[in-house]
Amino acid sequence: MTAIRPQPSPAPAPTVSKAVVRAAALLGLSQAVLAEILGISRATASRLVAGSYQLEPRRPKEWELALLFVRMFRSLDALVGHEDAARAWLRGPNQAFSRPPIDEVRTAEGLVRVVQYLDAVRGRV
Repeated sequence: MTAIRPQPSPAPAPTVSKAVVRAAALLGLSQAVLAEILGISRATASRLVAGSYQLEPRRPKEWELALLFVRMFRSLDALVGHEDAARAWLRGPNQAFSRPPIDEVRTAEGLVRVVQYLDAVRGRV
């Protein structure tokens, strides 16, 4: 009888890096905006998108912001879908923030507020 071996779980760095790049693409975000959201340089964002740079847990600021960004994307996807509807929500006026959410998520504090807002809205659905 052959023993079943558990499959190793994927490494978190490439998984999170790919998820961030995919979410940014689906939301139509430029590399400059992605750099602002993650608190990294534009050059680093360019390397991230090109696949020659990975986000790592050993760089906790960018790692935590990346996880929040992916969480925001997933919440937005669950609520309105992705691509056009999510892009419209992100760029449209929002009374909760007094400005479009895309302007809010450019800071760590704003990203946290948007994630909390989406979590609260998801809780009502």
